[in-house]
Amino acid sequence: MSAPDERDGPRDECGVFGIYAPEAQHEVAKLAYYALYALQHRGQESAGIASAHVGGHIMTLRELGLVNQVFDEQKLRALDGEMAVGHVRYSTTGSNAWENAQPVHRSDRRELALAHNGNLINAVELHTELREQGLSFRSTSDSEIIAALIASHPAETVEDAVEAVMQQLQGAYSTVIMTKDRVVAFRDPAGLRPLCIGRLGDRYCVASESCAFDIIGAEYLRDVQPGELVSISDKGLHVRQAVVSEREAFCVFEHIYFARPDSIMGGQRLQASRGRMGEILAREAPAPNADLVIAVPDSGNAAARGFARASGLPHDDALIKNRYVGRTFIQPGQELRKHGLRLKFNPLPEIVEGRSLVVVDDSIVRGNTTRQIVQMLRDAGAREVHMRISAPPLRHPCHYGVDMSTREEMIAHERTVEQVSAELGCDSLAYISLEGVYEAIKGERAKHCDACFTGEYPLAGTDGHEGKYALELPVVTQA
Repeated sequence: MSAPDERDGPRDECGVFGIYAPEAQHEVAKLAYYALYALQHRGQESAGIASAHVGGHIMTLRELGLVNQVFDEQKLRALDGEMAVGHVRYSTTGSNAWENAQPVHRSDRRELALAHNGNLINAVELHTELREQGLSFRSTSDSEIIAALIASHPAETVEDAVEAVMQQLQGAYSTVIMTKDRVVAFRDPAGLRPLCIGRLGDRYCVASESCAFDIIGAEYLRDVQPGELVSISDKGLHVRQAVVSEREAFCVFEHIYFARPDSIMGGQRLQASRGRMGEILAREAPAPNADLVIAVPDSGNAAARGFARASGLPHDDALIKNRYVGRTFIQPGQELRKHGLRLKFNPLPEIVEGRSLVVVDDSIVRGNTTRQIVQMLRDAGAREVHMRISAPPLRHPCHYGVDMSTREEMIAHERTVEQVSAELGCDSLAYISLEGVYEAIKGERAKHCDACFTGEYPLAGTDGHEGKYALELPVVTQA
């Protein structure tokens, strides 16, 4: 049974990894396993790895669950080969079902395994076209649409097939595929979701975030550029600009929330960027009556330290987090239900009693968790609770690979900051400005997507997107 959503933030997206390393043929699955372990924060519903020997068949293992629940030593030994691709998933198109776990395996004109992070906004149209051409699908995920387009494309090389298919795709797609002799990665021309290149010895790998390279001892080289196609084979690393990028639109929320703080994005280590967000928040929205800064762990940690540094206020840990609460657990009975949030957070009265608190978090979506945290801190004896948020108000859903609430569910939708503050029951509430975010990440708005804050979607046709379950139709299974 699913747990109540004890964390109020947007759901994570997906993480992808690919490696070509013949010298490590008995280790590629383990390398993929550890890389996915580092990317686990990007998706906790399912995990999978596909591997192959050059010229051989592709073997795929994917299951619902966390990386360390899906794989063990025996399963990893069975995934022998010289190259591998891996995936961790949180569903953004298609439900949380085994059929939608990745990597997707297709063998139409060519055999391939595919791992995808993102969301197509023209998935329904493409799905209809492929069904009319006689192709069938096992899943209701847009990732299999990309796999089917490439696997069935008549181009002689997989690189040419990918380049042609990229012209048909609309939306976000940071994607890694493996054929019988190479690993190919490609990124949508807006560069909405992250993807980067690493080097392990004299071989190459790709991943959603650079933290995946750290865990396997690989060196981070650079980001895959928007619209770029990367091919890794026995001939080394080859890149081509498959689609011209008219407007870069990297997700600014990756900097604020999604990516791990030890990852590098846009040339910035995210831990440092998030600390600067806290410093700027203290400058923009000081809390003159406060005498202590605390974080909502772990999402608010870096910004809280930055706020304390800039304001000269002391900083302490007043909310203790239980890090072993997963996405599912035994539902509490009626008596325990009112204490549900304490499964995740427990306040320390000895630290908060009689104090005026600045409570720093990275975002508020529906507000349920924040409201309960405010009340818990008051019950623990806090004199005042001043919420400070290191993201602007979230008012619009994401259609590019992040599962957020609908506009109507978002607490900031059609409410002023003062009204939201009253809803949460705090003494004051302030958000960082959008300008402050770009100052913190040392980036420019013209190259980012901030539609979840502004409603200004960078891709035409986004507002008509049908949503997460658009392909949840009767599925024709393959024979």
